Amino acid sequence: MGDQPDPGAVQGRAGNGRLVAVERSTVEAYEALAEVYDWRRPARHRERAAAFARLVEDGLVADLGCGTGLYLPDLGAGAVGLDAARAMLELARRRAASVPLVQGDLEALPFRDGSLAGAWARNSYVHLARDRMPIALAHLHRAMAVGGLVSLTALIGDDEGARPDDDLPGRFFSRWPPERFAEVVTGAGFAVDRVEVVGDAAWVQARRERTLPDFVAPGMRLLVCGLNPSLVAADAGFGYAGRTNRFWTAAVAAGVLTRPRQPLAVLAVDRIGMTDLVKRATPRADLLTPDEYRAGADRVRRLVSWLRPGAVLFVGLAGWRAAVSRTATTGWQPDGFGGVPAYVMPSTSGLNARTTLPELVEHMRQADELEDGG
Repeated sequence: MGDQPDPGAVQGRAGNGRLVAVERSTVEAYEALAEVYDWRRPARHRERAAAFARLVEDGLVADLGCGTGLYLPDLGAGAVGLDAARAMLELARRRAASVPLVQGDLEALPFRDGSLAGAWARNSYVHLARDRMPIALAHLHRAMAVGGLVSLTALIGDDEGARPDDDLPGRFFSRWPPERFAEVVTGAGFAVDRVEVVGDAAWVQARRERTLPDFVAPGMRLLVCGLNPSLVAADAGFGYAGRTNRFWTAAVAAGVLTRPRQPLAVLAVDRIGMTDLVKRATPRADLLTPDEYRAGADRVRRLVSWLRPGAVLFVGLAGWRAAVSRTATTGWQPDGFGGVPAYVMPSTSGLNARTTLPELVEHMRQADELEDGG
């Protein structure tokens, strides 16, 4: 491991201090019962934490949901601890006096973009509602350096809620089939290296890819699905970032969204999510293979069936033809997609010169008319 972390990489308490991702009842349970938790929970995975730290290249390693700091001594000189409960951090300070600690939210990580070389999260994301997991992992993707390593655990099952036999009453838990959790991690822009089932938990080890995460959440009125991120978009942190791409200009002109080039704000304010058929970023979409399109369509179909946006807008007829229907034309698709209406429009790339900006604007207006009762 490397030197001590750069203090400037940790920006302080997240947002305005509200802890919105981890359920409030869970935070209150940890605040009230931190001493009990520390007494009852030994560090059973210190060897695993130390092995993880050895795999991480020099840089900042965040223990996300560090609790009472059980694993901080094993994460190396670049360790920093984050937890939502101040009482837990006070106990962590006793165990790891020299490690920087910050109170913060998994859904608004207080780290600079690309500042983390590693992230260890032992039973912390288990306290998030399942349909909030993609956006929390999108924040993790933002904070990670390209190639950065993450180790996450999920509880195995297929439900969520409080446990009646919990010895810390009030805590919220989500449980996942391991393959579904791994797919959500993939959708967040990580390459999953392995999934290991140990008892009632699935350990997922993954690397941050040079790509974009899904920006999705419950209540979307429209989900925009592109072909795949360009390298320019992957580095910029938002889709359609190329200088000649007309997506954002057309979307604003059509009245579809109000916060161009800000996918998190577009999701929160305009209720529009964003994903891609293929996660692999390339200089040009024609470098993708038909198999990639088909596999990506299967993933997006499961995403749509799960989160149920009002409609899906596919940007790029070529991708739809490669993945879904070879004879399709632009417009509303007769069979929908994933159980919701689907609209296919031409690519907004500047390379698609035969489609004019006014035509792109009209396609977007038609795609958005469902929400407006059109």
